[in-house]
Amino acid sequence: MAMTPRLSKFVLTSHITFSVGWLGAVAVFLVLAITGLTSHDTQLVRSSLIAMELSAWFVIVPFCLTSLFTGIVQAAGTKWGIFRYYWIVVKLFLTVASTILLLLHMKPISYLAGVAAGPSFSGPQYSGQVIDLIAKAGAAILVLLAITTISIYKPWGKIKYGLQNNQVGTMQLQKEMPAMKKTGTLYVLIGLAILLLLIIAKHIIGGGMGHH
Repeated sequence: MAMTPRLSKFVLTSHITFSVGWLGAVAVFLVLAITGLTSHDTQLVRSSLIAMELSAWFVIVPFCLTSLFTGIVQAAGTKWGIFRYYWIVVKLFLTVASTILLLLHMKPISYLAGVAAGPSFSGPQYSGQVIDLIAKAGAAILVLLAITTISIYKPWGKIKYGLQNNQVGTMQLQKEMPAMKKTGTLYVLIGLAILLLLIIAKHIIGGGMGHH
């Protein structure tokens, strides 16, 4: 069932707001993690690790889930649909994969915050875990930027089964496939998607990142 124009604008505004907020919150998380790794002030390191957990649970996770939800509602309730265009399917996959990875990484984030709150905390002892979170946060920013780029440029065309099963539909499909597909952008995103799948599988098979 299609949404009314007013409701569609509200959902779209919410989706953009929470998506941009998600990106900004991850950037703040990255700054906190770098501070926790490079600072020689134990109290500052302690505060940074605790703030990382707070920002993750109360900003990043809610913004991530809301962005995913509003994106699905926006696609399903408008002419775009969820599985009618390649760019929407790719964007949905990247968002779902990013959400899964985020939830898998919440345990080590909470672990570091709990350790930092303890009286015997020593920053350098946990530098390896912090470096890992810095790398993951940097990768998350790149993926979120890719999702944003896809949303703006809307590359590629309709999925074949979304067209009418006749010669006119076939010709329309050929016309709607942009030249960007030939530039290698599609293969880069496919490689990124495969990489995300491998990372998710690694964490699930290895019991997540809960081991220390």
